[in-house]
Amino acid sequence: MTAYALERRMDWEVTLDRFLGPPLQILAILVAAVVGRWLLQRLIRAIVAQASERHAQRLRRLPGRAGDILADASGLAHERYVQRTQTVGAVLRSVVTIVVSTLAVLTIMATVGVPLAPLLASAGVGGVALGFGAQSLVRDFLSGIFMIVEDQYGVGDTIDTGDVVGTVEDVSLRVTRLRDRDGVLWYVRNGEILRVGNQSQGWSTAAITVPFAVDADLAKITDVLQQSLTGLSDRDERVIDEPKVVIESLSAGVIAVKVSAVCLPTLDIDVQRDLRVLVKTALDAAGIAMAGPVTGPVAGPVAGPGSAPVPGSGTTGAM
Repeated sequence: MTAYALERRMDWEVTLDRFLGPPLQILAILVAAVVGRWLLQRLIRAIVAQASERHAQRLRRLPGRAGDILADASGLAHERYVQRTQTVGAVLRSVVTIVVSTLAVLTIMATVGVPLAPLLASAGVGGVALGFGAQSLVRDFLSGIFMIVEDQYGVGDTIDTGDVVGTVEDVSLRVTRLRDRDGVLWYVRNGEILRVGNQSQGWSTAAITVPFAVDADLAKITDVLQQSLTGLSDRDERVIDEPKVVIESLSAGVIAVKVSAVCLPTLDIDVQRDLRVLVKTALDAAGIAMAGPVTGPVAGPVAGPGSAPVPGSGTTGAM
């Protein structure tokens, strides 16, 4: 092979490498990015589905009503768990898409010879400026992610955010939508929620206080109330544990007896109404009277002979 032919061949190889090398590399990068993103998202979906199935199997091992009560009381109802895991999976898939796309773009730019150092420096400065300008938005998103991951509350829960008390209608990564008892719809940014009181997780306590006179027979009262409330957890599916009767306070005029029962969340007001009926019925049947309003003369200025009566003097009725 002559020197001229060898030189022509080398020029052809250089030209071929110049025109086919970068396009083939870019194509390989795009294919790798697409395949990698597909595999990672498929892995995330499989993990989410497996977690949901394991949770369903764990709940199925619990017998009947005990399983329902325990699932609701622990805040791990299957529907809620599935919703939470799917939301976390969607967030992870979005993160995977952003990371893979960014890496693919940077690799392609390096392949075609674009200097990345100035670009990354400019992007860093822009990112800092954007971070300062959108820090509240970033805080809302981060707070929303942690709320969902930690299962602080979900759709249907009654929560107290400090400023608003209402039922959760929707939870997104940026805003939580609440409806209060007056029907007003509130949009609360997740970053503004500093504390949350969840009235729907775990259990609630239904309690009433019954006043009696200081000379009442406490032993008889306690016995009558305990007998009337025995087996309430078996008769009423809303009640988790047997009600308790304790002496709450003792003052100069009244003894306060407290009746409390652990019930399913958000049902404490309904259980309180039923407890009042049960307690009143049992006391009436046993002939035990509750302490009534205080009546009697009220001390006041004494009117002199021939003077007009002083307003407010004399006797008074029920307070």
